[in-house]
Amino acid sequence: MSDKQWGNVPYFGLSSDWDPDWVLTPRQIELRDLLIELCESDIRANAAISDEKLEYPRKNLELLGKHGFLALCVPEEYGGLGQDHVGFAMVCETLARYGCASTAMCYVMHTSAVQTIMLRPTPELVDKYIRPLNDGRIGTLSYSDPATGSHFWYPMSSSAKRLPDGGFEVSKKASWTTSGGFADFYVIQTTSPDFTGYDDLSVFVVDADQIVAQPSTWDALGLRGNQSGPLEVPGVTIPAENIIGPVGDGAASNDEAVDPWFLVGSSSVWSGIALGAIDIAKRQTTQKRHADVGMRVADYPTIQDYIGEAIMDTNACRLMTLSVAQAMDKVTDHNTKSLGPGEFARTSFLHWAWQIKFEAAKNVATVVDKMLHACGGSGYKRGGMELERYLRDAKAGWVMGPTNEVLRQFVGKAALLGFDALDYWNQAYNRRAVENEVKKLDPAAKRELAERLVAEADKADAALAG
Repeated sequence: MSDKQWGNVPYFGLSSDWDPDWVLTPRQIELRDLLIELCESDIRANAAISDEKLEYPRKNLELLGKHGFLALCVPEEYGGLGQDHVGFAMVCETLARYGCASTAMCYVMHTSAVQTIMLRPTPELVDKYIRPLNDGRIGTLSYSDPATGSHFWYPMSSSAKRLPDGGFEVSKKASWTTSGGFADFYVIQTTSPDFTGYDDLSVFVVDADQIVAQPSTWDALGLRGNQSGPLEVPGVTIPAENIIGPVGDGAASNDEAVDPWFLVGSSSVWSGIALGAIDIAKRQTTQKRHADVGMRVADYPTIQDYIGEAIMDTNACRLMTLSVAQAMDKVTDHNTKSLGPGEFARTSFLHWAWQIKFEAAKNVATVVDKMLHACGGSGYKRGGMELERYLRDAKAGWVMGPTNEVLRQFVGKAALLGFDALDYWNQAYNRRAVENEVKKLDPAAKRELAERLVAEADKADAALAG
């Protein structure tokens, strides 16, 4: 297997022997090689600038657009590269490993927004938001909510009203929006007009001049270039063609597009950061020599143990991610299948996507710590080695929504009690819990509760009748 180059010299990190290239097509390997070249020439150097100056990585994203990557998974007929979920995973991992983790995360959110539009494409949406992507137009998702945190599927600080001309008045407050204030368009989720419950959500796209953001307030431990901060859509008027899918399609869109693409992409970023840290540790430990014993740091069995375990654990995570991406490719005919409202494909693998995010985020936190141990005091220093930046970037994985606490409970609860027990659209009635609580009431309190419930039922019936 040919070895990787880093400019005019062999790559300093792991050789190609440790990359599972058998899962990639020849075209995907070509795209990866091009990405590595772009990382070596521009993207990695820009990463240091973004980290130091809190600078949004627009130059990197525009460079990706120049080579077609901003339309990676868009059909060729619309100007895209026509790639699938595996190709997307490869790009996200490659950007984070060889280039810039902030750029990689902005890219994940951009592609997830693009693919949410492509789930329900219309000629108007394609012409306005998809065809111009190669000109460097950047999109992002805005799904978080200040009232519900990482439970972003409850957008309580949002609303949408129908207007007489068929358009909508849309309001939203978001607590975290990657590329907030820098993207050219924003795919947002709100409660629907005539909202009936948290499975009744709608998806819209709004333009940069319709949002309010404060990017200057962003100052984080890691991913310092991605500008993930509060955002508001302050009751703006948008035309009818800017709704993505029908009214009420938000829950389906979330399960079929937003979550699958985001979780595959972000999981790949975490594995890419882990691999990048291993690469740096290889370079340091093979070059650093202890003169007193005549041994390189890499000659010590303890260091070999660190590196070996890190490679195995990280490859387990990346192969699990690629396997889930392959499953999504299979059910979507490699991202070419059109799905109408009520039709699902990727959704069947959502509980697998939860698992890959949890494992990749957990693994990267462990790996960067171990690579710091392997590199010793030199790795702790800021500067040329870059390990401390990879370490800080990695820490975002665990807390990025859905957080690992949420995901492990989802998986455990679904496995033990069934998927209906998750109730993440807040529809199921937990009769056992309610009846247990009612047992604790004395007769007077039970009568008071009963009277209140009857009054609420009468009010609801009157509203339906009216």
